[in-house]
Amino acid sequence: METLTNKVVHLTSEEFKKKVFNYDVNKDWKYEGQLPAIIDFYADWCGPCKTVAPVLEDLARDYAGKLIVYKVNTENEQELASVFGIRSIPTLLFVPKVGNPQSAMGALPRKAFDSAINDILLAN
Repeated sequence: METLTNKVVHLTSEEFKKKVFNYDVNKDWKYEGQLPAIIDFYADWCGPCKTVAPVLEDLARDYAGKLIVYKVNTENEQELASVFGIRSIPTLLFVPKVGNPQSAMGALPRKAFDSAINDILLAN
């Protein structure tokens, strides 16, 4: 069971398999989490990623208990990035509790995050 947090949580591929999706075991999407999630695939050298980082921190705080915000460093977790076909960063994955995740690329403004959260993640 994931802990409720008001902070962004950094994931390794092993943690990802436990908390989000175990791609070694499942071919079809099966979300392992208890709360909807946003997953930010980023790199430390990426300018747009740095622009999105404080927005994600705010979202983690503002939506604490309703969703969880994860970050995956694509430089450190290249296998995980390739499993999801991450070719540009930042790539954001919006993961509802039920159903398939949806992705968005680029540095989204706060309004776009709020819309996606309400339309995709908290709609159920």
